[in-house]
Amino acid sequence: MKLSTTLTIGMFCITQAFSQVPYQRIANADNEPGNWLTYSGNYHATRFSALGQINATNVQKLAPVWIYQCKTGNNPFETTPIVVDKLMYITEPPSTVTALDVATGRKIWTYSPTIPKDVKFLGFGQVNRGVAVLDNNIYVGTLDAHLICLDAKSGAVKWNVIVADNKTGYAITSAPVALDGKIIIGISGGEAGIRGFLDAYDAKTGVRLWRLYTIPGKGEPGNDSWPGDSWKTGGAPTWVPGSYDKELNLLYWGVGNPGPDWNGDTRGGDNLYTCSVLAINPTTGKLVWYFQFTPHDTHDWDANQIPVLADLKINGVVRKVLATANRNGFYYVLDRKTGEFLTGKAYAKQTWATGLDAKGKPIKIPGKEPTEKGNLVYPSLQGATNWFSPSYSAATGLFYVSVREMGSLYFKTETPYKPGQYFMGGGEQLLPGDNAYGAVKALDATTGAIKWEFKLRTPPWSGLLSTAGGLVFGGSIEGNFYALDALTGKSKWQFQTGGQMFANPISFSVNGQQRIAMATGNSLIVFGLGQ
Repeated sequence: MKLSTTLTIGMFCITQAFSQVPYQRIANADNEPGNWLTYSGNYHATRFSALGQINATNVQKLAPVWIYQCKTGNNPFETTPIVVDKLMYITEPPSTVTALDVATGRKIWTYSPTIPKDVKFLGFGQVNRGVAVLDNNIYVGTLDAHLICLDAKSGAVKWNVIVADNKTGYAITSAPVALDGKIIIGISGGEAGIRGFLDAYDAKTGVRLWRLYTIPGKGEPGNDSWPGDSWKTGGAPTWVPGSYDKELNLLYWGVGNPGPDWNGDTRGGDNLYTCSVLAINPTTGKLVWYFQFTPHDTHDWDANQIPVLADLKINGVVRKVLATANRNGFYYVLDRKTGEFLTGKAYAKQTWATGLDAKGKPIKIPGKEPTEKGNLVYPSLQGATNWFSPSYSAATGLFYVSVREMGSLYFKTETPYKPGQYFMGGGEQLLPGDNAYGAVKALDATTGAIKWEFKLRTPPWSGLLSTAGGLVFGGSIEGNFYALDALTGKSKWQFQTGGQMFANPISFSVNGQQRIAMATGNSLIVFGLGQ
């Protein structure tokens, strides 16, 4: 298959320095906080910056240093930038990659794959959340389900592989994750009745090394949780990046909703491995353990929230844990070696379960399934949180999460499966006059207890960043970019950007000066301290 491209190289590209990014640099990303080498800042996905030049005493001086404008159309700008020394790499909707001078925002090069006019994107916008960098290459997934390797210095295509058939509903909106010699990429399309999977590709050649289906096939453990052939169209997408423990050599990845979303009549059972987190051996692609947050989900509560890895003291013993605030309204702490449930607690309003049992399984309240007339349940299908990232600070011991406090009326209908079309089995209706609101909540990472809450007027769609300066950065749908005190949640600074925010902030440095970057509207704004 031929793919035409548009490639523009800035006039100074030849002199632009590029530093190689071998795997060991990413594995030790915490040692160079002046860069942002992977989607979540580090493999543990803490989104914590060790830079502390910007702090509670001087954050009021924060102001834009440069602004880059992109053409998003009506699509949200959801990129998380990657910063490598003097270069920044971003994605623009639907699948464009652009390299910028990190000091000035000057465009160095841009690459746009040709996306078919009839490309399918069912249940999501024409968006892309970022790239991965490894050695001297940039990797990006495309809306029509390709994975492409670009030369980091010029943007020239090195290889291009088809991951899945977009005509049947598969797409890629996730940023890849780069490991040692491998590129891991997830898939979107849960609302189209796909069979989800996670892939690994050889970073140099593009040859597929393994594929792990997130719905087990006939004869595989877990297939009995899908009656008949329902597993073939069961969803379970992998549309947000995962995290990685290099010592355990375990890759952790969240899995999305089953299909059809709101009508579970034809898929009785727990529907493994939907709404779960998977621990995977990235060398072999084999499943090591799983934990399912919402068995037999009928509310579209994907578990695609990025798992955060930390070492926490549990009952007096330091444990290697995985912590996550799930879309279903509960916060979980698991042993990341074994998947053992350690603790869990509701962090937002939820009306579907009385709590979690000793093994972390929800104790469901009867009568909360979608109905033909509509059934009111909290949280809404968009969840108590969603794909945007939380942050964890070892300095405070707090887990910070953007929270959506809202409910929905859930409806159920009959939906026959047709390839490449919506396969949802119902819908959602927001409440008239709903008292929905948003919040940033700081949870005790060990127990899930809420330590503070900063309310937002509207449920948010942006993630968080915590820093050694004792701050938490986030954004609102009204366009306010703000900084909160990491210990108290008190507002320290805000800036009206003029654009809605659907992204995650990052921090890096330029010539020893700390910067904060955030996508907003159709702009990327980089902030620094004023003089």
